[in-house]
Amino acid sequence: MGVLRPAGPLPARVYWFRRLVVVGIPLVLVAVVVWVLVGRGGSSPDDGAGAGQDAAPATDATEPAEDEDPGTRACDPQTLGLTLTADGTSYAAGALPNLTVTLSNEGEEPCLIDVGEAQRELVVTSGADRIWSSRDCAAPETQVREILISPGTPDATQVQWPRVRSAEGCPADQPAAQPGTYSAALTLGPLAPAPVVFVLE
Repeated sequence: MGVLRPAGPLPARVYWFRRLVVVGIPLVLVAVVVWVLVGRGGSSPDDGAGAGQDAAPATDATEPAEDEDPGTRACDPQTLGLTLTADGTSYAAGALPNLTVTLSNEGEEPCLIDVGEAQRELVVTSGADRIWSSRDCAAPETQVREILISPGTPDATQVQWPRVRSAEGCPADQPAAQPGTYSAALTLGPLAPAPVVFVLE
């Protein structure tokens, strides 16, 4: 009966309070230990670090920084305009034809294009006879020429034909072109504008 009804000189509630304190403190300590081991231990520092390491590369790969410059893109041939013109229709003896290649960007953004001799060729013919090509004697450093072309700012290049024949490998002492009618045709990658026709006197 002493367990259920504490006996002593003090009131019973004092003894009940003492019993609750004695029993309650260990229970609180057990609860704290369980919370530390289960609640916080479920996500250990190693697991958090590993998750952070796995997440960082994925973010870098799929979400580039806002200030990252993707660079200027290559030109789409469909947005380019290409023309070939001559500075005359007839050339007296000794006069050299000057041919102008004009490339324009008809798109909305600047773009890059290679206009080097490996991509561009100007060929002069007379009937079925191939007379001269800009590639036959092109210097190695002219094979690649990448330019940035902006909308509304055409790139114009002049090519002068020396009125002589040429052949692959650029052999020396090629004969001069004879009087007659000639046609100059231009290609730049997939682009091929209308040829120009002129007469050598």
